[in-house]
Amino acid sequence: MSQAVPDGGADDARDATPAGTGDPAVRAGAAAAGAGVPSGARVSDVARPRLPGDVPGVVPARTWFGRPVLTVAPDLLGAFVTVRSDEGDITLRITEVEAYAGEADPGSHAFRGRTARNAVMFGEPGRLYVYRHLGLHHCVNVVTGPAGAASAVLLRAGEVVDGVELARDRRLRSGVVDSDRQIARGPARLAVALGLDLSDYGADLTEPGGRVVVHRDPDAVVGVHATGPRVGVAGPGGDAATYPWRFWLSGEPTVSAFRPAYRRPASTTPRRGTTPA
Repeated sequence: MSQAVPDGGADDARDATPAGTGDPAVRAGAAAAGAGVPSGARVSDVARPRLPGDVPGVVPARTWFGRPVLTVAPDLLGAFVTVRSDEGDITLRITEVEAYAGEADPGSHAFRGRTARNAVMFGEPGRLYVYRHLGLHHCVNVVTGPAGAASAVLLRAGEVVDGVELARDRRLRSGVVDSDRQIARGPARLAVALGLDLSDYGADLTEPGGRVVVHRDPDAVVGVHATGPRVGVAGPGGDAATYPWRFWLSGEPTVSAFRPAYRRPASTTPRRGTTPA
């Protein structure tokens, strides 16, 4: 997945481009992601029974997650993730995501094939792919597409709408939180706030009574979203024109900042056997 910068400040609107079905880059990306659902097709997103408790919406069926990654990614905006634990439950509204299209995408962990680390990406959709980035923090992804496609959506940021005190406390244990909008603003912060780590690898997101569940309100008006290059992705996968696969809700204060991939400065030390010009 992304070599994502963990957290960021104010969103930079300069990398925004309007998103929609008329975007040729998005259409082309959907085909590259192994599209198996015709454009405009309707897929049931209701898995019975309804989610218990006082959280909104219904739990999408596995077929909802099984659509192309570039269809699922923007549809996750405005959806909710609820994580249950002995400490308490936390619900987050998703405001920013990034799409990764498996072996068709040089920015994806699955680009070079299956490994022990990314194995869950090659399995059934609707599962959680959690990995540790640079040994420092966790990133949380939703597996999409048909089994074998190895596509997934990185959850980059969100607004905690239930369990705010617990989420804030978790974040304060690991760093500074200057406002509630910063609680889950960036993929590392999001994982900490929700209490997700490698023990949640492969969790089934379609079980209403599970520890981790995605749910959404099909009738909700989500608002306008924008697209732009993915954060911190180097090489061909970082090409903004080819892979404008970061999606976020416009005007949301919880959305993280865009940062390009880190590039090591060129060395000024002369190579052996050469002299400075």
